[in-house]
Amino acid sequence: MLRGHETIREQFRRLLARDRLGGSLLFVGPSGIGKRQFAMFLAQAVLCERRPEERLDPCGECPSCRQVLAGTHPDVDLVSRPADKAFIPVETLIGDKEHRMRAGLCYNISLRPYSGRRKVAIIDDADYLNKEGANCLLKTLEEPPPRSVLILLGTSEQRQLPTIRSRCQIVRFAPLATADVAAILLDMGAAASGDEAQRAAELGQGSVERAAAWCDPALVEFRGLLVDTLCQREFDHAEAARLVSQFVDQAGKEAAAKRNRLRLVVSLAEEFYRRLLRTCYASADSGEAAEAEGRGSEAALARATLAALRWIPGDEAITACLDLCLDCLSHIDANANQATLIDWWLDELAAAARTGRAAV
Repeated sequence: MLRGHETIREQFRRLLARDRLGGSLLFVGPSGIGKRQFAMFLAQAVLCERRPEERLDPCGECPSCRQVLAGTHPDVDLVSRPADKAFIPVETLIGDKEHRMRAGLCYNISLRPYSGRRKVAIIDDADYLNKEGANCLLKTLEEPPPRSVLILLGTSEQRQLPTIRSRCQIVRFAPLATADVAAILLDMGAAASGDEAQRAAELGQGSVERAAAWCDPALVEFRGLLVDTLCQREFDHAEAARLVSQFVDQAGKEAAAKRNRLRLVVSLAEEFYRRLLRTCYASADSGEAAEAEGRGSEAALARATLAALRWIPGDEAITACLDLCLDCLSHIDANANQATLIDWWLDELAAAARTGRAAV
């Protein structure tokens, strides 16, 4: 069941009713808010055997609907970045060297639809298209084959090359409503109760992916330890690195799982610094603003915010810390060495928070 994004659903209903569905679409929005699910829902709708596509209401039970969900429909191609790769391999788009333009997504979408209706191709993780991969798509995006739809999923327009953006109709997805996220958590069994689902949904900021992570008490405990560390003017770097590394290693032995966990750690720090910046701008009396925002379950975070604002020199220092978090995320995506990256990140954060400049 698809929840939320009613405005976008209505937009696509009108397009389908007028037979004006674009052939090249770029879905952008934060991770975990349902872009991929909507793309699969759209594929079901245009291939459903029981209901006309203009209803945008697939039955979910016919062979085509079931095949789309199972990833086995002959008219649907789904490409994503492999867990052990920094980018989407070119081979998945145009075939390997022996089968250039005779295999891969661009070739498959050029074929006549098996069902006689449409061909649908979905590129998940389009943020991880390198320049070579993006260039392979340009002709297909510029002139999509008849009755075909190519959907790229990304987190922002800025992470796509201008040549990609200019050839796509951009569809912007907003974070889900808290009530929708809570309902999804209960449906998927991630939360044990309505209260837990509500609390996790509020922390998830419109993302089911992030909200599901907040159903783990270990994450709540770790965030408390992390912000308690970051709010100190001087902290033990070795102990902080041990804390982060231990939490990352708990994700399992797979490198991809550890990278995802480290990405989550850095995003927690990023949110902490964004909170500092908001509080700094919200009131001349930053401490009062932090305390007011942090009543109830977020009281510990509010105290850490107040403690940090007592010594951080100003918004430039906070912005420098935010930039370092974004840099660290890009290094994670590039498969940097985990231990080295953690040490570098924490050292740079400590220096930037004190002086507004990175360590020399």
